[in-house]
Amino acid sequence: MKPLSMISKFTVALGIIIAFASCTSYKEVPYFQNIDQVTPTEVQALYDARIMPKDILTVTVNTTDPMVSAPFNLTTQTQNTSRYSITSQPTLQQYLVNNNGEIDFPVLGILKVGGLTKNEAEGMIREKLKPYIKETPVVTVRMVDFKISVIGEVNHPGQFIITKEKVNILEALALAGDMTVYGIRNDVILVREDAEGKRQFQHLNLNDANIIQSPYYQLQQNDILYVKPNKTKAKNSDIGSSTTLWFSATSILISLTSLLYNILKK
Repeated sequence: MKPLSMISKFTVALGIIIAFASCTSYKEVPYFQNIDQVTPTEVQALYDARIMPKDILTVTVNTTDPMVSAPFNLTTQTQNTSRYSITSQPTLQQYLVNNNGEIDFPVLGILKVGGLTKNEAEGMIREKLKPYIKETPVVTVRMVDFKISVIGEVNHPGQFIITKEKVNILEALALAGDMTVYGIRNDVILVREDAEGKRQFQHLNLNDANIIQSPYYQLQQNDILYVKPNKTKAKNSDIGSSTTLWFSATSILISLTSLLYNILKK
């Protein structure tokens, strides 16, 4: 058996290095790597979002007699413009929660809703309506702008409106098309702003299955998830025209060296 040439040895060594690097990087890709080690926990109450300053709400009051509830259901006129006509239709009034967590509600006046869940806000409004409505009305509070943002190493970064007002980390990543292979899964950064305007940064390890028990697993409105790029992506982003030219020159040099080696050994 003929001994391997220098070029062959180099090729084999390079292949081993690439294979080893591929195996090493794969270990960082799967979520929930220790899922078998997670102990079952008691089922926690379903997350219910709390109203915060700058949230936009709709509030509807319904009774058996629409005329009774009409003063509490303000509407605004919106125009739908088409090529041939302009039509106007009523839409429900929206309420912007101010920095003090208050809204100005018809008849009832200023209502403090900041910090309350939807159910708590609905119950509070029902109580305040008792002097005005004999029957118990159906009060529905909706958050119009429950949104989260996912940026960084995901396939479809962007801001997403959550109609069901409830979303966890994995659902948010699914909306963004999941992480790319370059995303760092064991150090996802959550940016959160509380009702007082204070921002906090939380590091989350999605390789660890215990993340589902974290108080940060359920996202709040206006949360931002940032997926950092790994070193491979960072290095690739530095490759410019000069680097490409260097690789081309190196490739040519290797080819010439191989050619000269084959000529000289004859």
